[in-house]
Amino acid sequence: MSEEKSLAPLSDPGLPAHKYRKSDIDQKAAKRAEQQVAILFLLSAFGTLLVIYSYIFIPIDSFIFIPIMGEQNAHQLFLGIGLAMALFFIGAGAVHWAKTLMPDHEEIDERKPMRSKDEDRDAFVETVRERAADSGIARRPLIKRTLALALGLVGVSPILLLRDLGPLPKDSLEKTSWATGTYLVTDPGDRKIKASDLEVGAVAQVLPELAPGKKRKLEDIGKDAVLLIRLRPEEFQLDAERLSWTHQGIIAFSKICSHMGCAVALYEQGTKHLLCPCHQSTFDVTRAAKVIFGPAARPLPQLAITVDNEGYLIAKQPFTEAVGPSFWERSS
Repeated sequence: MSEEKSLAPLSDPGLPAHKYRKSDIDQKAAKRAEQQVAILFLLSAFGTLLVIYSYIFIPIDSFIFIPIMGEQNAHQLFLGIGLAMALFFIGAGAVHWAKTLMPDHEEIDERKPMRSKDEDRDAFVETVRERAADSGIARRPLIKRTLALALGLVGVSPILLLRDLGPLPKDSLEKTSWATGTYLVTDPGDRKIKASDLEVGAVAQVLPELAPGKKRKLEDIGKDAVLLIRLRPEEFQLDAERLSWTHQGIIAFSKICSHMGCAVALYEQGTKHLLCPCHQSTFDVTRAAKVIFGPAARPLPQLAITVDNEGYLIAKQPFTEAVGPSFWERSS
C-alpha cells in the first residue's frame, strides 16, 4: 500500500511534441532529398543495365584479376554486382524517400471489428488514394520518373532468360573435348601422366591436353573432368571390351555424376567404391562404375585409355556416351 501511494501519476502520458524534419521546413532540403532519391533510383537502373550487358556481352569464361581476391569470373562477378545494385538502390531510394519526404505526422486509428464489409473495402481504397496523394509523387515528377525507370528495368530483365529456351543444344551435350590420341594431363598443373606415376590405390583427376595458347572453358571442364584410379588387374570384374579400355590396372571414369552432375570426388580404397557427396550415389569401380546405391540411373561413363610410344597415357577413343545427368534429348 505504501508503494502505491509513493507512485505519482504521469503528468503527460501522451506522445511527445512533434519534431519536424529539416525537409519539412526547408524547401532546399526537400529538393536536395528529392535529388538524392532520384540518384539512388538511377543507380538501380544502372545496375539492371549492367546485368543485361553482362548477360549478353561478357563471355562466361572471361576472367579478370582483382587484388586480394585473385582471378575471378567476370561474367558471374558483374552479374552479381549489377543485380545487387538494382535491388539495393531501389530499397535504399524507397527508404530515403519515406524518411525525408513522405508525411511524418502522427495519426490515431481507432481499432475496428475484425470483419470485412463493403464499407471497409471502400475505406481501404480511399485510404490508399489518400496515402498516394500524401506521398507527393504527383508533385515530384523526378522521383516518379526515376522510380518507374528502375522498377521497369528490373521487371523487364527476367525476359532475357527466355533467350535460354533456344536454340536446342543439338549434340553439344553428348560431346566432350576427348578425342583419339588426346593426352591426359593433371588438373591442376597440365602435366602429362605416365602409367608409372600412379601406384596401386592412387587416384588422380585429369583433363584433356589443350593446344598451345588455347584457354580452357568452364563449360568444357564441367564435361571433360576424368578420374584415374589404379587397381590390381585381377581385381576388375569387366567384360573383355571394357577390360581393353584399361591399361595395367588403370581405369578412367567421368567425374561428373550421372544423377545431377555433381563431382564424384570420394574414393573408398578398401571397397573400391566411388561416392558422390551430393546425394550419396555409389559406384563400384571394379564393375565399370556400376551403381550400387543411391539415385543415379546409370554407371559413370568409362574413357578408354592406352599409352603412346613414350609411355604417356592417352585416350584410345572419345567417350562412347554422353557424360553427366539426364537431359530431354536423352533416353535415360
